Amino acid sequence: MIFSRKGKLKREFDEKLVNLIKETKDDWSNAKVIEDLVDDYDLEVIAHRKIAESVHFYLFKEARIRKILIK
Repeated sequence: MIFSRKGKLKREFDEKLVNLIKETKDDWSNAKVIEDLVDDYDLEVIAHRKIAESVHFYLFKEARIRKILIK
């Protein structure tokens, strides 16, 4: 009985991870667009883009470790 819950929990958290990866990818691409549209050199915008990029790649690495297929 306990073992059947393990599979259900894994699928549930895998779905959450995939959704989070998609959200961070959107956030990262929005940050890139904002950085391109800024006329001057703004460190805050660059930092926001780098943070979004780092978070996205960290989650992507976690998905690869868990062997999750992202569609």
